[in-house]
Amino acid sequence: MTLIDRTRARAVETLTLDSPHNRNALSAPLVAELADALTDCAKNTDVRAIVLTHTGNTFCAGADLREPPPPAALVGLLRQIVELPKPVLARVTGHARAGGLGLLAACDMSAASPRATFAFTEVRIGVAPAVISLPLLPRTDPRALARYYLTGETFDATEATRIGLLTTTADDVDEALTPLLDGLRRASPQGLAETKALLTARVLETFDRDAADLTALSARLFSSAPAREGMTAFLERRDPAWVV
Repeated sequence: MTLIDRTRARAVETLTLDSPHNRNALSAPLVAELADALTDCAKNTDVRAIVLTHTGNTFCAGADLREPPPPAALVGLLRQIVELPKPVLARVTGHARAGGLGLLAACDMSAASPRATFAFTEVRIGVAPAVISLPLLPRTDPRALARYYLTGETFDATEATRIGLLTTTADDVDEALTPLLDGLRRASPQGLAETKALLTARVLETFDRDAADLTALSARLFSSAPAREGMTAFLERRDPAWVV
């Protein structure tokens, strides 16, 4: 079963998350398949830029709790997007949760419709947004992250744009992306690669400095008793024991 659909038009490769059974959650197979697709795009001289989008009403529901990827694999995917010598743009017309927001932060640009909603839900299942902080902390408003990391509350696309998680929000996402993609098509591959390297240098410094510690933190938290209670409660559609 293919979890990533691929199409190409005028040098732009579109990678579509297509895992409806789990709302495009980051399962181990999906992470591996997306990483392979990005590797192919990086090597292909006919690809100028990549659009990452989704089927259904959810961009990405976060980590798949039934078949989660190893933390190191998720770190590798996020770093791959940041390091890719070609721009990666997110096209979001549905909801994004937890690890899905890490994907958005790793992308170079992103556009979402007003129908999209966002939430860092990790704290509500007994873990923390550890590895996704690698691209998020250097790129997103720290006071806003404090609020949304700690409360797990949902926010809309306008707020996501204000805090730096998105580039823009628009009723017609494709119309919003058109001038961005046209600009990329007019840019030289060398110019894009070198300019992206300038823009991502500080993000990659965060990966170099913190990836090992945050990977270990994620693994420790997900194997803890509170996380088992939180994930079980989520799957059983009930409140975990600590809710008061």
